[in-house]
Amino acid sequence: MKLFLAADIHGSAYWTEQMLRLYKQSQADKLYLLGDIYNHGPRNPFPQQYAPMQVAQLLNAEAYRTVAVAGNCDSDVDRMISDFPFVQDCVVPLGDRRLYLTHGHVYNKENLPKLAAGDVLIYGHFHRNEYACVQGVHCINLSSVSLPKDKRTYCIVQPQCADIFDFDGNPVLSVRFQ
Repeated sequence: MKLFLAADIHGSAYWTEQMLRLYKQSQADKLYLLGDIYNHGPRNPFPQQYAPMQVAQLLNAEAYRTVAVAGNCDSDVDRMISDFPFVQDCVVPLGDRRLYLTHGHVYNKENLPKLAAGDVLIYGHFHRNEYACVQGVHCINLSSVSLPKDKRTYCIVQPQCADIFDFDGNPVLSVRFQ
């Protein structure tokens, strides 16, 4: 099982196209979007080629392999234009551990959901890349696809590891699950 994760597209058609190119190159089994898909939010600038309906069309073409968790900028209307499911949070079995996917505005390294040591929490929201192990839980924060505060990244998750890459394919962070 190979999963492709990305966060905080914020309505950028340009960066959605780039992300989908990387997703297809990765040959991952599933695409998980960690919230804030279409809207830029009141505190963010407009991202490059801001076109939420075009983003919906691009993502809907991959709907059969896509799941989105809702972010703080996502709404019921966003669900209406999406052919893929929007969920509040998502738990994915990952070998003998759980992978908990969320946006990050509620659950993050400062406020863990009910997880066991060895489980993995991956989220966005803060627009920066970061790793911390808190109470034995691997906490990974992904940067924004369109409005990063550091490197623009995506994450490949497999049963024993999570690898974060920038959009040029350079490794940014690698976490091995013991």
